[in-house]
Amino acid sequence: MIGLGTGTLRRVVALGAHCDDIAIGAGGTLLTLCAEHPGVRVDALVLSGGGTEREAEERAALAAFCQGADLEVTVLKLPDGRFPAHWEEAKNALEDLRRRTDPDLVLSPRTADAHQDHRGLAGLVPTVFRTHLQLEYEIAKWDGDLGRPAAYVPLSPGRAEDKVRLLQEHYPSQRHRPWYDREAFLGLARVRGIECGQRYAEAFDLKKLALDLTAKG
Repeated sequence: MIGLGTGTLRRVVALGAHCDDIAIGAGGTLLTLCAEHPGVRVDALVLSGGGTEREAEERAALAAFCQGADLEVTVLKLPDGRFPAHWEEAKNALEDLRRRTDPDLVLSPRTADAHQDHRGLAGLVPTVFRTHLQLEYEIAKWDGDLGRPAAYVPLSPGRAEDKVRLLQEHYPSQRHRPWYDREAFLGLARVRGIECGQRYAEAFDLKKLALDLTAKG
């Protein structure tokens, strides 16, 4: 499989509709990029959960996933499952974030995600971050909406295990859910690893990519 590098990452934006979306979909990628780019600026914006126990979970979790990063977390109070009715508030929040940063990478849910909150947020991203590299992460669910991803971030076995451990450690409010377990998280990572010739990986849909074919040295 052909590997393409991003070069130095100085600023990253991570977007989620709900607390834990970012960590489930791109936790291994955050662990990797924060280890490889010490001091990287990570601006995380979550649309719902503000003022609840879930906000506290999210802040602690992202601090663990983004160790060594310059991290800022914003958690809004939009009602879970009602995103379409709060489009303007979400759009304003993204535009405010865009005014504060010009990221090298944007992590967001998939446009093809079956959950209306995920899908709605994903659709807003290219209207605000118009010229940025956008990787759309996946979240397994009963809808069966997983597709054929275009991009992969390989994870070492240790990093894949770290992701699962942090998910279990920092989101106790989700442990009762039947899908929230080690087998689900590690199993999907193993399948995506097979697809890219690695042991484990996280997979993403890719919006646009301009290839620089100039010879380097």
